[in-house]
Amino acid sequence: MTEKKFPKDAMRVLKETSRTFYIPITFLEKDLKHSVASAYLILRAIDEIEDHEEINNDSKHQMLMEISELFKAPFDNEKYMQILSPLKDQLPEVTIRLNEWIEACPEKTRKIVMDASSEMAYGMAKWAKANWDVQTKEDLDDYTYYVAGLVGVMLSQLWDFCANVKTDRELAIGYGRGLQAVNILRNEQEDLEERGVSFVPDGWSRDDLFVYAEDNLAKADAYMKDINKKTILLFCRLPLALAHKSLKAMKNGREKISRAEVEETVEEIQQD
Repeated sequence: MTEKKFPKDAMRVLKETSRTFYIPITFLEKDLKHSVASAYLILRAIDEIEDHEEINNDSKHQMLMEISELFKAPFDNEKYMQILSPLKDQLPEVTIRLNEWIEACPEKTRKIVMDASSEMAYGMAKWAKANWDVQTKEDLDDYTYYVAGLVGVMLSQLWDFCANVKTDRELAIGYGRGLQAVNILRNEQEDLEERGVSFVPDGWSRDDLFVYAEDNLAKADAYMKDINKKTILLFCRLPLALAHKSLKAMKNGREKISRAEVEETVEEIQQD
């Protein structure tokens, strides 16, 4: 499969799996665009295992731990297919085709992406085993680091490597955590009713969760100040603008922002 042909198919799957990140990824220049697109697909592939309703937590833990190890060496697709084999029919295209997303990643950035993917798979495995039982703020910080903060770190490494844009690691984690905290607020009822899972620390009210989201989004705003390259700034601004608007909507008692508001935000960001 040639590099020319493949990213086109990768972008198709990306568009089908992520409305939030597809558009900002298209703002990036070639190497970064292909690196971030394939990274998103790889992380989405393992996320689909973590979220799968038919897979029990012990199986999730084992699968994700094994996949975490696979990311540490030249990827062995045969072993990966063996790991998936008992559940292959239940998993989506993005997960089955993981090996292709790795191959699509530019070779020079692949190690950054694989290291982050290994760490995320490990963290997801750990939290699946614990049944996502968040009791303290430290637990919440740990969970949001693995599923989102480390994505911020990986992106910062890619900005530095490909474009010499240097950012603060803690603020990068805050960027990821802020987006994840907004997701947790939005899905709080659904997570509880459908999965029996709560990401809210013991003794916390919904207001405390809003404060947590706001504190991390403030770090995300500070993170943006280090970025002096327009294409990267555009990439980072859209998910952050949507997170701020979603938070505001939920504070006003709405479940989420409308499709029209999303489209309006995309236009605003593109025009700036």
